[in-house]
Amino acid sequence: MPFHSTIISSGSYLPEKILTNNDLTKIVDTSDEWIFQRSGIKQRHIAADNQSTSDMAVKAAQKALESAGISANEIDGIIVATTTPDQTFPSVAVKVQAELGVPVGIAFDIQAVCTGFVYALATADNFIKAGQLKRVLVIGAEKMSSVLDWSDRTTCVLFGDGAGAVILEANDSSDTNDRAGVLSTHLYADGNMRDLLYTSGGVSTTGDSGHIIMQGREVFKNAVNLMAAAVNAALDENNLTADDIDWLVPHQANLRIIESTAKKLSMPMERVVVTVQNHGNTSAASIPLAFDEAMQAGKIKKGELVLFEALGGGLTWGSALVRV
Repeated sequence: MPFHSTIISSGSYLPEKILTNNDLTKIVDTSDEWIFQRSGIKQRHIAADNQSTSDMAVKAAQKALESAGISANEIDGIIVATTTPDQTFPSVAVKVQAELGVPVGIAFDIQAVCTGFVYALATADNFIKAGQLKRVLVIGAEKMSSVLDWSDRTTCVLFGDGAGAVILEANDSSDTNDRAGVLSTHLYADGNMRDLLYTSGGVSTTGDSGHIIMQGREVFKNAVNLMAAAVNAALDENNLTADDIDWLVPHQANLRIIESTAKKLSMPMERVVVTVQNHGNTSAASIPLAFDEAMQAGKIKKGELVLFEALGGGLTWGSALVRV
């Protein structure tokens, strides 16, 4: 029997420490006005020194479980999107599995940087469609503060820490156009652009994680065009137009990118979920954090069409169309 996957709940976690733009002026030569004009960011959350990516992932997962009203032993798969794992191995996913008490099953990490959550959602969706999993925890979790050069004002002002999670559940397939669930996913990568956004280190090169290096203008230019193309791919696949989408939940990297992408799609900002001002760029955690905030606020309602889209280092990019 064929299956499709539905999002039955969401959850998120942000560290207690808030670092404002004014706080950053004491660290690097910058100003609140300079940061806000270029990114739309006013503040970001920063994990404690002893707080790991898996710690945040567990907290977001716990909230998703509570929201769904199910126990950890009803989960049979965990996929964590992260570019800042606790260790080279084992994965963050197996740590989450052990901490929550999830039974033996599939647990692994995906690394597609800021597009990681879309990649993880697509992977979980395909496991469910194949009939191999029934309920999957899909988590985006990042401690981006751990890979920042705090003397580089072009990057350290942009990123933050946090985690977001959703639970996907298998349901019998239906041919009706208004069924809830993941309608389609679209994933892309072009390694020829890998030098636009990367870290200066790695396990098999320098032996450490390194720091983020970014060609901001080139990333901006590619982000607007590629994310719009990923969105259009989802619309074309489902014979829809931008007018049919209730909410766009983009990767929260930069307000100017979000606004430019919405303009390219002729989507009013009133239908775009924006959290970048409070979260900064939390990489793979960005979309699930924004989605959960909108769900908790009652903005996104059952039955509405939601479009996720992101671009990250690699370059990777993608989209996912979901009816909640």
